[in-house]
Amino acid sequence: MKRLTTLALAMAFCFGVLATNHTSTKADTKKLKIGVVTDVGKVDDRGFNQSAWEGAQAGANAIGGTADYIETQSPEDYANNIQQFADKNYDVIITVGFALGDATAAAAKKYPSIKFISVDNFQATTIDNVTGLIFHEDQAGFLAGYLAGKLTKSNIVAGVYGTSQVPPVVRYKEGFESGAKYANPAIKVISTYYPGGIDKAFNDPEWGATTAGQSIDQSADVIFAAGGKTGNGALQETAKRTTKDKPLYCIGVDTDQWETLPEAHTCLVTSAEKLIAPGLVALIEEAANGTIQGGNYYGDAGIAGFHDFDKTLPADVKDQLKTIEGELLSGALKTDGSVGTPSAMMEGTMAATMAPTMSK
Repeated sequence: MKRLTTLALAMAFCFGVLATNHTSTKADTKKLKIGVVTDVGKVDDRGFNQSAWEGAQAGANAIGGTADYIETQSPEDYANNIQQFADKNYDVIITVGFALGDATAAAAKKYPSIKFISVDNFQATTIDNVTGLIFHEDQAGFLAGYLAGKLTKSNIVAGVYGTSQVPPVVRYKEGFESGAKYANPAIKVISTYYPGGIDKAFNDPEWGATTAGQSIDQSADVIFAAGGKTGNGALQETAKRTTKDKPLYCIGVDTDQWETLPEAHTCLVTSAEKLIAPGLVALIEEAANGTIQGGNYYGDAGIAGFHDFDKTLPADVKDQLKTIEGELLSGALKTDGSVGTPSAMMEGTMAATMAPTMSK
């Protein structure tokens, strides 16, 4: 596993641009063509796919290349969408999500001169031209769950999830449940997966809102949502139902959703975050200078800043979150809540801290 520094990632990402244009360019050097194939969550999901697209744009801008994307409408389109970029001789193809793993591997074998970056695909690969950008979602989920366990007044919290077919979503769920129980052994956690197929699991905000509402009706006062636009629906429903007399909290996922989902500001205390965009910038730069290698790279994961809630959160809770963050990273604490064996640093992480935004 390879370690990349947060400072390097931050310096690279500062050259980025937001996902406002379909193509990003910088013309002062030889251009590398970068293609992004989204999962069915869409490029404007204000989370996972959007972060990948922003990272591709920022990486292209940093190296003087171009970036473009194809939105996947159905899982049956994965291979064809990758093929479209391969046919146009793109230099780097980024595939977003565990579900694209098989199609990515097949394309990589067919096109050994193209560099593939597979985001969130934990499947071990021996294909030299495939690099996996992966994260410890269970650690980010654990921190979110711990905070939820300290915030709840009803001793009931809930999670609304896209699908059990995607391992990162499962890791978020399991981490959240363990963290909540670690903070509050008496807590009840209501966990609900989307009941339909993966093609709709991340694109049903109405179901997300309804499910969050049902959990709130069962006295849940903290809602964690991990499911693209489906999760966004849960966050927005929680925001609508919070009141001064009966405050509700919500926790976003994948990116700092305070920046992407202002509709949830009234309840959004933080987000379980994985720094997809900076991780992609670093790997795109390695692709440009010829040093990128096959295998899996761990990106940073943790929780985002507390924004408007920073002054109201108890200082001892924030201090304990920082302590737990360090224990998870060192291995002193496992995400099932058990004690582990500390090590100097967990190999494969990109930095010595999980999510630098947490201390904002």
